[in-house]
Amino acid sequence: MRRHFVLLLSALIGVGLCMSLGFWQLRRLAWKEDLLARIAARRDAPPAPLPPREEWPRLRPDNYDYRHVVLRGSFDHTRESYLFRASATGAAGGAAGYEIITPLRLDAGGTVFVNRGFVPAEKMDPAARPEGQVAGAVEVVGLMRGPENRNWFTPSDEPDKNLWFTRDPAALAAHWSLADAAPFSVDADAAPNPGGWPKGGATVLTIPNNHLSYALTWFALAATLAGVAGVYVWRREQAAR
Repeated sequence: MRRHFVLLLSALIGVGLCMSLGFWQLRRLAWKEDLLARIAARRDAPPAPLPPREEWPRLRPDNYDYRHVVLRGSFDHTRESYLFRASATGAAGGAAGYEIITPLRLDAGGTVFVNRGFVPAEKMDPAARPEGQVAGAVEVVGLMRGPENRNWFTPSDEPDKNLWFTRDPAALAAHWSLADAAPFSVDADAAPNPGGWPKGGATVLTIPNNHLSYALTWFALAATLAGVAGVYVWRREQAAR
């Protein structure tokens, strides 16, 4: 057995690594299930008033993301922005298009960017959906959302074209010179808009949870590695005898 020391040590290290990754995935599973439970509780709760403006600087996404809220004010359609989506999500369905992000000037003071919903490319121009440019006082019910993360594949925003690739209230506020804008946005619920556009309910509510399958895969790899190493050493020992 001594002559197989290097092989057995390597196999032991490999098994240990696979097992540790499997247990890490189980911890991630517990975290994800807790996250999904919190999201469901917030999403399904009756809409509550928006947090007061003086609390906005202290809010953190973990504390409010997907919270169901109601807010009142009037839209500033002259400052609507276009968030590109390669495929429609939520209630809209369909192919590529844009989510319409419009500042809502609150009756209580301050401004919140509202994701009013999805439009296909041919409806990007407000002139193609005039009925949906609602004037005057409105009540919006929706889900609070934190800033959207970027990754290596996210294109750079194009402020000169008013074209955006992530949901970023701070960037939109800077672009439109809105000093009173909230650090979060609100995705409007799927209530129909006049003329049918934008289509609300754009929030992605199906969050992948594959951690259990990942954990089982790592544990299976650990068992396979241990079995292959054991069989190899046993056969070599049998041959040597």
